[in-house]
Amino acid sequence: MNTINKFKKIVILLFATVVLSSCSLPGLGGGLDGEGIIITGGTTSETQILAFIVEGMVEHYLDVDAGIINNLGSSTLNHQALIGGDANVSGARYTGTSLTGELALDPITDPIKAFDTVVEGFETEFDQKWFPSYGFSNSYAFMVTKETSEKYGLKTISDLKDSISELNLGADTSWMERKGDGYDAFVNTYGFDFNRVYPMQIGLVYDALEADKMDVVLGYSTDGRIKSYDLVVLEDDKQLFPPYDASPVASNQVLKEYPELNDILLKLKDTISTEKMQEMNFSADNDLLEPKTVARNFLDENNFFEDKKGAE
Repeated sequence: MNTINKFKKIVILLFATVVLSSCSLPGLGGGLDGEGIIITGGTTSETQILAFIVEGMVEHYLDVDAGIINNLGSSTLNHQALIGGDANVSGARYTGTSLTGELALDPITDPIKAFDTVVEGFETEFDQKWFPSYGFSNSYAFMVTKETSEKYGLKTISDLKDSISELNLGADTSWMERKGDGYDAFVNTYGFDFNRVYPMQIGLVYDALEADKMDVVLGYSTDGRIKSYDLVVLEDDKQLFPPYDASPVASNQVLKEYPELNDILLKLKDTISTEKMQEMNFSADNDLLEPKTVARNFLDENNFFEDKKGAE
């Protein structure tokens, strides 16, 4: 790792330490004292659902206290909770986020290479195990209504080129200035521009598309509204966006203390498709089910993957 990247990582971790030390979130500050399994969640329905899935698996298979620290607003805060000993398992971490964040590396567009890099990096840098993906990636995605897809023959992002002069784009405001995989990178990668671009809050793009206010929008690939609005996600055929495959992460220390935990987390490999994550997010965001209830329903439906082998 070059000097600049090392400096960036030190700055990120120091900043996270300051933020965490001032937090009053339940479970932070006291440490684990070598007892129990504490799982980090996030602020989104998705990260909370995944944290409760891990908690449910632990409670089902192990006679051990398990708890969750929720509402950690970034991957860095999740990471620092493990580094500082306030938690020992992360319910949801994403390859693309942790590559450029905790590991301070450049984006990698190849999913296999990205996964291998975070596995090696977390093992050598942080003494943590990055587990196989749940089976889905939550990344930026261009999407259109089914009617627009059929009208213009749209299946991939490249397909937009022939009708681009007629189409307006609604996109997350922060993405417009984002380096690496933002709007400038889109134009450079695909070689064309939209008729008009309307920056807006990410949560508004789906309603704008459904109400015919926009022709194309940039959203998140696991958002529940994709399913409910019957939207078509366009394939990123030139791999503009890095992979954001979701996985649990655990400290090697907790895996030594509870060896069975390794097989428990491996049981979750390839158990959640993109469509299933969309469905669970919709249950929480639209139907207002508690993330813990959504997670429990998922585990009950699958019998806690009793018959699924955990060994790699």
